[in-house]
Amino acid sequence: MKDVKILGPGCPKCQELMKRTQAAVQELGLNCRVEKVTDIQQITSYGVMITPALVVDGRVKVSGKVPSLDDLRKMLS
Repeated sequence: MKDVKILGPGCPKCQELMKRTQAAVQELGLNCRVEKVTDIQQITSYGVMITPALVVDGRVKVSGKVPSLDDLRKMLS
């Protein structure tokens, strides 16, 4: 099971990343948990200074932008 985290305080870009990530997970039929992390200390523990960010299995895949649905599919597979 993949562990996917969306890091961000809840801004519109963070919400869009969550929406697209959930869509990509569903389209790919992945067995994973998608979690929203809003705690600043947790966010910075990943070395992220610009949100939103996507973390897959403990590794930061993207930070500071909302990737396309196609790019998300690639990052998650």
